[in-house]
Amino acid sequence: MIEVLDPVLLTLVVAAFLAGAVDSVVGGGGLIQIPALFAAYPGESAATLFGTNKSASVVGTANATWRYARQVAMPWRTILPAASSAFFFAYIGAAVVAWLPKESVRPLILFLLIFAAVYTLKKKDFGQSHVPAHGGHRELIYATLLGGVIGFYDGFFGPGTGSFLIFLFVRFFGFDFLHASASAKVVNVATNLAALSYFLPNGYVLPLLAAAMAVANVSGSMAGTWLALKHGSGFIRKVFLVMLGVLIVKFAWDTLAAW
Repeated sequence: MIEVLDPVLLTLVVAAFLAGAVDSVVGGGGLIQIPALFAAYPGESAATLFGTNKSASVVGTANATWRYARQVAMPWRTILPAASSAFFFAYIGAAVVAWLPKESVRPLILFLLIFAAVYTLKKKDFGQSHVPAHGGHRELIYATLLGGVIGFYDGFFGPGTGSFLIFLFVRFFGFDFLHASASAKVVNVATNLAALSYFLPNGYVLPLLAAAMAVANVSGSMAGTWLALKHGSGFIRKVFLVMLGVLIVKFAWDTLAAW
């Protein structure tokens, strides 16, 4: 039974709030929420902790999606094919884990993160203007491909999914950072639901903890979305670069530790 004033619970609630705030702007909330869960419950199964994380974060991400949709003209013709493809390929990515070690792709992800950071820094106007680059069948095909790649990655590995989505929406679809962040939330909801459709039926969740963290995650997402909408693409670009820096340090450390 979880006590309201339990210091472990309070720590996880704070972590969920911060995760919701960061995730609603540029993604990456899992870098806060997942380590906090593993530190608090070292004896619990990984699947249960991942299921609890997804149960909390999907509510915050859905809330951020709704708030963005009220203020931003959402490019649904790009988002919906990407989200549908991401949902399907998240399943495949999860299945591949059984025969391909995650450690084998970590150096590649590190390289891609560094590339995204350098590219964004070099192009000062990157993501500042919203000029959609595709239409018609090409838009559908590109969106489906993007969703498939990101869905597979999220199911197989996960960290940095939101940040990769934002970069790809800006780079290949001509979105500004605000529209890219809003679009990324819809795809994130799809991949989270794909994961939960496995975790929940199999009982891989701590329901009371998930509910408490979900409330905190939503509160954080409200704060983060408000900041993003108020300050626009320039603010999101700065937070995006900070998050890429954090991801690069984490992946570099994990890669060195694996050697």
